[in-house]
Amino acid sequence: MRLPETRDLFVRTLEFPASAETVVKTVGGEALDAPNGTSETIGEVLERCPEEEFYSADDLYDSLVMYVSDAFIGRKFYDDRGSQPADPDEEVSF
Repeated sequence: MRLPETRDLFVRTLEFPASAETVVKTVGGEALDAPNGTSETIGEVLERCPEEEFYSADDLYDSLVMYVSDAFIGRKFYDDRGSQPADPDEEVSF
C-alpha cells in the first residue's frame, strides 16, 4: 500500500478517537511500500511514535508520515534550485 492510501484505510476501518493499541491491532499488519521498493508495516512505524491516542484519521496519518523511515523521503539533501553557497556572505546572482 502506498503511504497516501492509508488515510482512506483509516477512515474505512477505524473509529476515532482510537488508541495506538487499537490501530496496531486493526491495521498494524498493513505493509507500506516505499518508493525504493522496501516496505515496513504500519505497526512498525507506530512503534517509533510516542502518541497513545489519535483523534482523527488526519491525526493518525500525520503521525504516520512523521515517523516513516528514510526510505520514504526520496533523495536526501536533494536541492532542485542549485547548490547553496559555501560562504553565507557570498553574493548570489539571479
